[in-house]
Amino acid sequence: MLIDKREIVKLSADIRRVIDGQDVDFRDNREGVFSILKNDVHTLASLKSEQVDALKRDKDALKDAIANISHQLKTPYTSMMIMADLLENAPPDKQAEFIANIRTGLARTEWLVSALLKMARLDAGVVEFSRNRIQADTLVGLALEPLQILLDVKNQTVTASGTAECICDKQWTVEALTNVLKNASEHAPEGGEIRVKSGENPICAWIGVTDSGAGISNAEIAKLFKRFEGSRSGAGYGIGLPLARAIMRGQNGDIQIDGKSATGGATFTLKFYK
Repeated sequence: MLIDKREIVKLSADIRRVIDGQDVDFRDNREGVFSILKNDVHTLASLKSEQVDALKRDKDALKDAIANISHQLKTPYTSMMIMADLLENAPPDKQAEFIANIRTGLARTEWLVSALLKMARLDAGVVEFSRNRIQADTLVGLALEPLQILLDVKNQTVTASGTAECICDKQWTVEALTNVLKNASEHAPEGGEIRVKSGENPICAWIGVTDSGAGISNAEIAKLFKRFEGSRSGAGYGIGLPLARAIMRGQNGDIQIDGKSATGGATFTLKFYK
């Protein structure tokens, strides 16, 4: 089969246009090996364009994430620097107050950095989740351990009921459940109750966490899992719940939200699909 030289020159020129970033439609509905070649080149060019677009989206997302992280870290850092500068000449009672505030700022910054590093690992897909059979009450007990001081300060009680066997990664699931329980504590009133229920059905095992707060509107639910945006607490960073959902989805699970339970508060249900 003879191929017109002009066709080859045109194909070569079009390929160079694609290399330069222009869009070219190579598709050819005629018969023959040259038309097949042009269609294959079109497929290759389309894949290249999709990869370039994906890289641009990733670059923009990384840029936004770095800007958000910088902002989140700068706020407590600036506050601590100001208090540190005032500490030396402050009266004793103010010194004690500044030191307590600095310690609180350091603890919050440490938590934020740790959460961001975990989120980065999940985003990069480098986390290998194990799949072990673990009782729900074991997960709840471990998740509550780091929250005891917060619960005591707010005089809140936690009641647990039900039983379920979850197939999950214990360490990462405890991290997710701790963040959900912490969110419940932050939005339950002082002296309030947090109810934890677990169970199983043919589709999944589940752990539900219900606070005794005012509930969540549909508008709030829509942005709860947006990083740095979804915090309903003025003291929050908007990273705990997105991290929890990323952990659950990373191991074939999910988090479902009921903004208004029968008793008024919001319910977050961690689902472990079988």
